[in-house]
Amino acid sequence: MAKQIKTIGVLTSGGDAPGMNAAIRAVVRTALNLGLKVKGIMRGYAGLLQEEIVDLESSSVSNIIYHGGTILYTARCMEFTTPEGQQMGAEICRKHGIDGLVVIGGDGSFRGAGKLAALGINTIGVPGTIDLDIACTDYTIGFDTAVNTAMEAIDRVRDTSTSHERCSIIEVMGRNAGYIALWCSFANGAEDVLLPERYDGNEQVLINRIIANRKRGKKHNIIINAEGIGHSTSMARRIEAATGVETRATILGHMQRGGTPTCKDRVYASIMGAKAAILLSEGKTNRVVAYKHGQYVDFDIQEALQMKKDIPEDQYEICKMLVQ
Repeated sequence: MAKQIKTIGVLTSGGDAPGMNAAIRAVVRTALNLGLKVKGIMRGYAGLLQEEIVDLESSSVSNIIYHGGTILYTARCMEFTTPEGQQMGAEICRKHGIDGLVVIGGDGSFRGAGKLAALGINTIGVPGTIDLDIACTDYTIGFDTAVNTAMEAIDRVRDTSTSHERCSIIEVMGRNAGYIALWCSFANGAEDVLLPERYDGNEQVLINRIIANRKRGKKHNIIINAEGIGHSTSMARRIEAATGVETRATILGHMQRGGTPTCKDRVYASIMGAKAAILLSEGKTNRVVAYKHGQYVDFDIQEALQMKKDIPEDQYEICKMLVQ
């Protein structure tokens, strides 16, 4: 028999992502419409252990949908990775009358949600990460805004790179996943792209392409480098020494996390947040809301964490044909 839910909590965990506020808003207003009470947990699992818990009403989430970041703030919490921390978190939920919890974040956040579910707290995960690296879903909240921010920045760097006839290495975010880099390679017409999933460390290929491009009259080169490969500044020095072409590194960094969420991020986040609240109201637990093959679905958290994700090979092959 499904556990009766009266009060739910919502938190954001891990790296912030544009659209998290839209998800929070949807969780709160959907839950209230279903007759549930809602509590906001500040600063992720760290705030849960510190009992930084506030009541949320419909007015609490007014005028937040167009803001980046998260009004609940976020933090990483090593204590919550321990069995003792997880047990404490479950006890604090019960102390505050929280029957169910919506966790908005990435894989690490979902592992914590799964632990709470095993301790009797109904939990639902909502995928929020700019890296698009959660295997169970085709879309993660924040990716569209981040990749558009990166695309616009790269367009600006290309303008000055062209004016100075130089090579520019532009580092985008993506520690273990190259989706932002891959998409920007298409959108920005890059001459090369380096992905954590594919790059073999052979800089000579880059050097040869730059030299060949110069010989055929091309005056500038854009190389998009994923954060997981990194070393953009030292790479730029080596390429300049080998080619004689002035080469600069630009690291876009955390600017990709901020800014006004795009329409897509607001809409997807709203639907995912609402679905999470509905699942909790039905007594469901240990689930992750996902967008798969054009549909909003949900998976068992452990099943979702076991799934693997890689750069689509057909997209990578097309990318290689287009860069030159």
